[in-house]
Amino acid sequence: MMLDRLLDSVILIDHFNNIPAASTFVAGLNPAETAISVITYAEILVGFEDEAAEKVKALMAHYEILNLDKDIAEKAASLRRQYGWKLPDAFQAALALYHHLKLCTRNTKDFNPQKHSFVEIPYELNPP
Repeated sequence: MMLDRLLDSVILIDHFNNIPAASTFVAGLNPAETAISVITYAEILVGFEDEAAEKVKALMAHYEILNLDKDIAEKAASLRRQYGWKLPDAFQAALALYHHLKLCTRNTKDFNPQKHSFVEIPYELNPP
């Protein structure tokens, strides 16, 4: 199967914080079609220790983990210059664009789906 989505850290953080919309979304994903970045992997692990960290690692192991390289770094630098994104966000966008994936996030401040066609907002915490 081909990868379809790149999960942003905020989606998994919401899931681990027991946000029902996030958990429903994550449960409905096909892990074979879903990736996370090494950035997300590290950002998620910051919040857990010991046995909890092992459970979180086990869940994240279901997803392909995308690494950063020179091409991704160059694309991220270009995106940061173009949009003023923080570097981790620019790396997430660069990975999604490079691998032709939908970036699943709820960060509409930086990633407006009307402006960026590669962005998917799977749920909102406070719907309008």
